[in-house]
Amino acid sequence: MKSSVFRNLLPFLVLLLAGCQSAPQPANLPVDDLVSAFRQLDQSLASGDLSNAESQLGSLQQRAAGDTRLEQYQRQLAEAHLQQGQKALQAGDLDNATKALSRARSLMPQAPALTTGLDGAIAQAREAELAAAEQQRRTAEQADARAEATRLEQARQLRLAAERQAAAIQATQLPNTPPAEAPAPAKPQARLIDPAAASSVISLPMLDNQDNERLRSLLDGVAADMVAFNCAVRIEVRQAKDFPWVASLLNARIKRLDPSFSPRMSQIIKPAQVPQLVLTPKR
Repeated sequence: MKSSVFRNLLPFLVLLLAGCQSAPQPANLPVDDLVSAFRQLDQSLASGDLSNAESQLGSLQQRAAGDTRLEQYQRQLAEAHLQQGQKALQAGDLDNATKALSRARSLMPQAPALTTGLDGAIAQAREAELAAAEQQRRTAEQADARAEATRLEQARQLRLAAERQAAAIQATQLPNTPPAEAPAPAKPQARLIDPAAASSVISLPMLDNQDNERLRSLLDGVAADMVAFNCAVRIEVRQAKDFPWVASLLNARIKRLDPSFSPRMSQIIKPAQVPQLVLTPKR
């Protein structure tokens, strides 16, 4: 009798158990604002959006001061900036590499060893860049010197040829034939100065811009006026190192025009003034 009752209750127990298992689950609980903010920070770091990540970290530092997770995120952000700096350095972009290093240092000032590797690599790259620029400058100066020497030699050869030709013509003239009168020398024409003025000022803005092509072109005219009107020149520059550069270029052009001409040059250092030349004809 008891077994019969149990068999009759068994289907009811099965249905009751199934109903309990299929009962509706509780709705998702709302996510805490700080949890959401930390998730967004994680996403920004993962996507490489460091600017947004830095802003989010700053907001969290104000809202959750003392949270132990903040220091770890601050370190992760600093390391991400260092990685960006390494990539910029490998690409030859020293400016962006330096900016990334600065951001990493500001995030982890208490851990200077963290940025030592990138700092040293940037310093080496800067030194290499400066060395390459200095080598390029020296190569350009040597090329200019060789070119000037070649031009001077060509001028000497032409002068010697002209002298030989004049001597040959004079030797063929009849003894009773008076030599032809040499034409009066043409009055020199000024290229840059006012010969009637006590002095003339010629500006050199291209020296500040390191535009050596325009500087050389301008000095061609300056040299011609110095030789034609026997001018003294005062070279006014911002830095002492600029004087020998301008003087050497100008002297080479003067020697090419007249090797016997002795230029009178002086210098004045005026850091706040645009570089210029002051030419004074000899009266």
